[in-house]
Amino acid sequence: MKNLKTIAIAFVAALSTFAATAQEKKIDTKTSKIVWVGEKLTGTHSGTIDFKEGVIIIRKGKLTGGSFTADMNSLQVTDLKAGEGKEKLEGHLKADDFFGTATHPTAKILFKTIKAKSADVYTVTADLTIKNITKPVTFDLTVGKNSATTTFKVDRTKYDIKYGSKSFVEGIGDKAIYDEFELTVNLKF
Repeated sequence: MKNLKTIAIAFVAALSTFAATAQEKKIDTKTSKIVWVGEKLTGTHSGTIDFKEGVIIIRKGKLTGGSFTADMNSLQVTDLKAGEGKEKLEGHLKADDFFGTATHPTAKILFKTIKAKSADVYTVTADLTIKNITKPVTFDLTVGKNSATTTFKVDRTKYDIKYGSKSFVEGIGDKAIYDEFELTVNLKF
C-alpha cells in the first residue's frame, strides 16, 4: 500500500512538472492576420484572411507545437476598392474555381516537426489542409514573447486549385496565374 501511494505521488508530481513546463498560447484572432499575395503575368493581387482559432505550444522556452484554423469566408482583396472589381474577385476566389468556401469554409495547419534554427527562429514542417487536401509545407517561424511571424509560398495546384494555371490550361497566354501564392502570417498572443 505504501508503494502504491509513493507511485501515485510521483505520478502527480511528474504531471504537474509537465503541465508547468508546457504552455499553450492562444492567438488573438482579432489582431492575428494572414496576408496573401497572388501573382499573374500581368500583375498581382493581395488581401487578408482571418483566423478562427489557433495556438502555439511552448515548452521550456522553446516552440514545440502549433495548430491554426483560418476562416476562408473572411478572405478579402485589399489592393482593389469597391467598384474596381473587388467584390467580383473576392467572389471568384471564394468560388469552386479557387477555394470553394461554401464547401470548405476553413483551412488548417498543424505543426509536425520543429527544429531550432537560431535563438528565436524555428524551421517548421506542417500539414496544410486546403479544400480537404493535406500536403506538407516548410517555413521558418520567428517567435517573440507575444508574437510570431513567417512568410512562405504555397503551390495552389497541390490543393486542386488549377484555374488559370499554365501547368493545366494550354494556350492561356498572358492570362496565366502563377501556381504559387505567398502567405505572410502575423500571430499575436
